[in-house]
Amino acid sequence: MQVSETLSEGLKREYKVVVEAADMEAKVNDRLAEMAKEAQMPGFRPGKVPVTILRRTYGRQLLGEVLEQTVNEATTETLEQHDLTPAMQPKIEVVSFDEGADLEYTIAVEVMPEFEPMDFAALTLDRVVAEISDGEVDERVTSLAQQFKEFTDADEGQAAQDGDTVVIDFKGSVDGELFEGGADEEHSLELGSNSFIPGFEEQLAGVKKGDEKTDSVNFPDEYQAEHLAGKAAEFAVTVREVKVPLPVSVDDALAEKLGLENLAALKDAVREQSEKDFAQVSRTKLKRNLLDALAEGHDFEVPPSLVDGEFEQIWTQVEQDLQRQEKTIADLDKSEDEAKAEYRDIAVRRVRLGLLLSKVGQDNNLTVNQDEVNRAMAEQAQNFPGQEQQIFEFYQSNPEMRAQLEAPIMEDKVVDFIIEMAQVSDSKVSVEELLAPDDDDEDETVGAGSGESTVEATADASADASADAPADDAAGETEK
Repeated sequence: MQVSETLSEGLKREYKVVVEAADMEAKVNDRLAEMAKEAQMPGFRPGKVPVTILRRTYGRQLLGEVLEQTVNEATTETLEQHDLTPAMQPKIEVVSFDEGADLEYTIAVEVMPEFEPMDFAALTLDRVVAEISDGEVDERVTSLAQQFKEFTDADEGQAAQDGDTVVIDFKGSVDGELFEGGADEEHSLELGSNSFIPGFEEQLAGVKKGDEKTDSVNFPDEYQAEHLAGKAAEFAVTVREVKVPLPVSVDDALAEKLGLENLAALKDAVREQSEKDFAQVSRTKLKRNLLDALAEGHDFEVPPSLVDGEFEQIWTQVEQDLQRQEKTIADLDKSEDEAKAEYRDIAVRRVRLGLLLSKVGQDNNLTVNQDEVNRAMAEQAQNFPGQEQQIFEFYQSNPEMRAQLEAPIMEDKVVDFIIEMAQVSDSKVSVEELLAPDDDDEDETVGAGSGESTVEATADASADASADAPADDAAGETEK
């Protein structure tokens, strides 16, 4: 086998590979010899079919099999000899091949960049933290009590107002025709809860027991039932009851209703849950700070094919979001080229961070264990009551979906590993400041904030690319 490098530009490599005809013929003969041991054809005893007849009958088929096998083996050997780790599956193109002739083909491959992670001990990170005060705990308990408030019948002739509950019968129609799901009887609706179609509750303000009226509303353009989205509708409403809320009591009885011993235990539970929520928000903000610092501290070349794939995912999501909002690229207040350039920069960041975190995980032997995967599957299964077993079986039998479960677990492990080495200082802020969205939250959601999911994708791409690259036919081109 003769291998010559024809291109070395950045992360791109191309090679010309020539396998001599004699080597190909030897492989065909070996395959014919194997086949002859078990071949069965009319007029011959099993295993006694002459090789010449097998060659005449199966020669072209065997030639294709040998071609594929040789390309796979030669490609793997070429990558190993040049110590290359492909970023994507190599692109194989057969230039020439026929029986009795040399095999000549080309390998085009993008390789993973070589880089050294920064000294994580030199990182200085700020973690915002907030403590929940007794007053804030009391506010949260009171808010919780509001969810369990009770109602009593209003005085005769009393008009309903926000906070009251009306018990109604209603029938909805569009263009004079009743529509499915648009009717109910003795439906309890708390005014001001915004649990009905926009505009519906407001028109019930001031109604009394026994009133009959018609509410005219418009279904939202993005209403889940497409046949009703954006349509004007009328609801014939009969008011059966008007109920007013009883004063909310924050006491031991409320705690007992929630399964706790007393009010003190309820406050402790609310404080504990709030502290957990705050800790998660703090970690999310710290992770964003870390990723920003890592992006600033590393500037190595990334494989164009990985960037292209990441960009296509981002741009597809952008287009889908615009379509859902009935907007166009023009609504972004920039040209399409400018928007694409910005999102490509995000794709580069995502890929670079993905490669970096993947390397850190691999270099430090960080892994995801079965218990962690099982917990992730259990969390997913909770979203499908009654189908838990099917969800478990689905993930167990689908490696790609299982990998999607493992990805964020692995990412968190790498992030925690780096944070452990970094110099992290805590800054106390108010609860409002902690929970306030960051200025770049929207960008992070679209781009690099979730892009750190690329970590495992890039690692998997590297592993997959090292697998065999079969040639489909003697004159074909294979690209995975």
